[in-house]
Amino acid sequence: MRWRGERQSTNIEDRRGRPGSGGMGGMRIPGGTRRGGGIGLGTIVIGLIIAWLFGINPLSLLGVVDMAAPGGQVTSQQAGPSGAPIQDEMGQFVSVVLASTEDTWNAVFAKAGARYQPPKLVLYSGSTRTACGMGSAAAGPFYCPADQTVYIDLSFYQTLRQRFGASGDLAEAYVIAHEVGHHIQNLVGTMAKMDAARRQMSERDYNQLSIRLELQADCFAGIWTNHSQQAKGWLEAGDIEEAIQAAAAVGDDNIMKRTQGTVVPDAFTHGSSEQRVRWFRIGAQTGQIEQCNTFAASRL
Repeated sequence: MRWRGERQSTNIEDRRGRPGSGGMGGMRIPGGTRRGGGIGLGTIVIGLIIAWLFGINPLSLLGVVDMAAPGGQVTSQQAGPSGAPIQDEMGQFVSVVLASTEDTWNAVFAKAGARYQPPKLVLYSGSTRTACGMGSAAAGPFYCPADQTVYIDLSFYQTLRQRFGASGDLAEAYVIAHEVGHHIQNLVGTMAKMDAARRQMSERDYNQLSIRLELQADCFAGIWTNHSQQAKGWLEAGDIEEAIQAAAAVGDDNIMKRTQGTVVPDAFTHGSSEQRVRWFRIGAQTGQIEQCNTFAASRL
């Protein structure tokens, strides 16, 4: 992935090295927390299917009409001011990937007549305070909808490489693009609907809903891959395979096999390796947000 020399995002803050420098789980690792937030099944999905059949704007399918102010602007809080420029190579890489997600989703939202509000990204070490509580590196990278911020301790990439055999630039970029996918879900109201659904269903049913949320974020990460390649042509041979390997590595079944030796499908919250790879591929191959409607899909 030829990322050097590309634009870096200004929506990034480096807290690494600060003491105590919280959140909903995202791309978690064993022992980490689970994320929540998304769209309800039942009447919500029925409404999505009807909207789809009648050809309504793809962003409307995901709830952006409810979140839009006059003029098509999505009502969300702009990320705060940036910190000092990132100096180390890994931090610069993250900043470049974040900037590319901004370019992709700016274009997607603009095409739908809406304005994209990018998330902030915080680099931290060990633990850090967030609007969602205290965040920990043990949970892996995560997105906090309350402050619209992605949090990542870069030691996660070492775990991904050494423990799960997933390495490479696009594998690491996929992790960021997945968490930005959750930001998209937050902007368009999916997470608010998921929160409401949580209070009305059993844990088992909610886990099934959570899987659809996570797979949609994987599909959104695929959309970023598609659009960024069209814009920059920066992917090299083997890059897509790296991202696919990362998607497979964080499948619930793979993590369960590696950590406890048995697979319990009823306990899945993020989807199997096959499902995560499949939905990433759908986004990467089509580049179309309407293809990522996991909540209406009969097959995951």
